[in-house]
Amino acid sequence: MLVSWNTTNQCNMFCDHCYREAGARLAEELDTDQAKKLIREIKKAGFHIMIFSGGEPLMRPDIYELGTYATKQGLRAVLGTNGSLITPEVASALKEAGFMAAGVSLDSLDPKKNNAFRKLDRAFELTLEGMENLKVAGLPFQVHTTVMDWNVNELEGLTDFAVEIGAMAHHIFFLVPTGRAVNIEEEGLRVAEYEKTIARVMEKQKQVNIEIKPTCAPQFMRVADKKGIPVRFSRGCLAGISYCIISPRGDVQPCAYMDIRLGNVKEKAFDYIWQENVMLQELRSAEYKGKCGICDYKERCGGCRARAYYYSGGDYMAEDEWCLYRPRGHEGHE
Repeated sequence: MLVSWNTTNQCNMFCDHCYREAGARLAEELDTDQAKKLIREIKKAGFHIMIFSGGEPLMRPDIYELGTYATKQGLRAVLGTNGSLITPEVASALKEAGFMAAGVSLDSLDPKKNNAFRKLDRAFELTLEGMENLKVAGLPFQVHTTVMDWNVNELEGLTDFAVEIGAMAHHIFFLVPTGRAVNIEEEGLRVAEYEKTIARVMEKQKQVNIEIKPTCAPQFMRVADKKGIPVRFSRGCLAGISYCIISPRGDVQPCAYMDIRLGNVKEKAFDYIWQENVMLQELRSAEYKGKCGICDYKERCGGCRARAYYYSGGDYMAEDEWCLYRPRGHEGHE
């Protein structure tokens, strides 16, 4: 079980696809004491991994204190970062604070494309320096890439780069229109290209010894099964089942890409929200509509609940129309 906390909305980048629309710090973000209370409640709820993300979490002054606190509570603390602020001193401080790993975003091997997407001059250069500094400090890291129509042909190259630089994994995020990403929805992959790209990614997994994981593309479980590729994951979409996210102000959401507020940790304990919320219980029921409801991969995949929510106009239990698979009992069964 893993939970992600957007520690702050403050960020030194202004990425086109940001689901949180990060940039400026928000009023009423959780303070240090509220954050520590949240960490205790996350542990009580049974979570094991806590992702400190943003915005850019390194712009939060108490990030090291909170990482140490989470570690002492028995959580595995990891960082989700754009990497541009990771100097040698920062990398060492993260290691000393107890952070166990970092996910670093890189979207293109072409510096101009990457920097344009991230809206920061030298973003590419600074991110690579950050990765090198993590490596020197002995803090494991993985590369995170958001796949778009303009970088889809770079994915294998980015995986090779991840291997070369010493990353432990390459996680590939498939765009879900949320936040600023609504404005670039047309740059996301269309249905046929989506399926084709998942297949390409899983074929690449056969060639490298680091983990490749499609994210927000739970159909990769079906593709991996059919190709005989072993994966360590038991399920595709985790939203509300073994994963959720908390905003900088303390709002709990089932996932980063479903902007549905389930409660606020300033008003109710996180563990209470996690256990008692009606929407979370519905997501755990797996009583999906349409082809997702009769699919033989229902338990392994689950369909992307966020994509179903967006393209159905607000029904998070709807079928995932981005999936080409036709299950048994469905017209056109494969």
